[in-house]
Amino acid sequence: MVPRPAAALLFLLSWVHGCSHRSSPEITATTAHLPHTPPQALAVYEAWFGHPKHISVGYSSQDPDVIRKQIRQAKALGISGFVVDWYGYRQPFIDHSYALMQTIAAEENFHVAMMYDESDNEDGATDESIEDFRLFYKTYLAANAPGRQAYLLYGGKPVIFIFPKANHTDWGRVRAEVNKWQPVPLLIDEYRSGRPVSGIDGYYAWVSPGPEGWAADGSQWGEHYLTDFYSTMQSKYPDTLAIGGVWATFNDSKASWGLNRHISPRCGQTLTDTANLWRKNLSEHYMPFVLVETWNDYEEGTAIEKGIPSCGSTPPQAFPKLTN
Repeated sequence: MVPRPAAALLFLLSWVHGCSHRSSPEITATTAHLPHTPPQALAVYEAWFGHPKHISVGYSSQDPDVIRKQIRQAKALGISGFVVDWYGYRQPFIDHSYALMQTIAAEENFHVAMMYDESDNEDGATDESIEDFRLFYKTYLAANAPGRQAYLLYGGKPVIFIFPKANHTDWGRVRAEVNKWQPVPLLIDEYRSGRPVSGIDGYYAWVSPGPEGWAADGSQWGEHYLTDFYSTMQSKYPDTLAIGGVWATFNDSKASWGLNRHISPRCGQTLTDTANLWRKNLSEHYMPFVLVETWNDYEEGTAIEKGIPSCGSTPPQAFPKLTN
């Protein structure tokens, strides 16, 4: 019997790929809008482990054997791709990890996508982003780029996620730059209530306690935030991409940037609730992807790689296989 918290994610992803373990090369614009087409499950991946500025988790993100094992484990759970944090010129260690990931993903019939971490520099953030995007296109999306066939596409277009920082980037200028690409990519920004961003093709939900803010006991797990996200995408942005979020917990006490923020796993109930909300609130708006947040962020305590948090002295529940 699958434990109840694990069953929630099993139920969420049971539509994904049906009984097949094969990951399709892309979602086309034609098939994507069929009423009952299921979303693909993606998981956010941190590629910085092994770097001295980050905590030790027992492996390096630059070990090909580790990457291959992680991809196979994720595929067995019904996850079809990793969305990898990438910092451009600012973080060469992570850039090398991403290169390995894309190459190995192609060998393993797995998707990979970039989540661009915006610069928090007030001066020159836009110029820096443009240069980073040019680097990424030349290195990873050009016709001869190693592993290019693994890159996540939607309607034939590369999907690029944006992780905002200090909001100094003019994304309208970045959009003008990437419009020169062939094919032109889709830019997906983090959803922030009431703040549309110029030049963006869609929004994804990110781990958030909601408008109530962080509770000391972690009881604010994001219900109002997710409900607002799904209802707003359906009512106000019906022509943009909505990408849902699923998370089990949050605890940034191990992060050097931590602010003592918590979302309690609530014995697995947080996973259950975030996994179910999109079905209740997004009945008429097609959602091509769901982001599991995250695969391996141990510094902010959201990793599901080693299992789902449980209560008391009970060890984490092993993550179940998510496809039949």
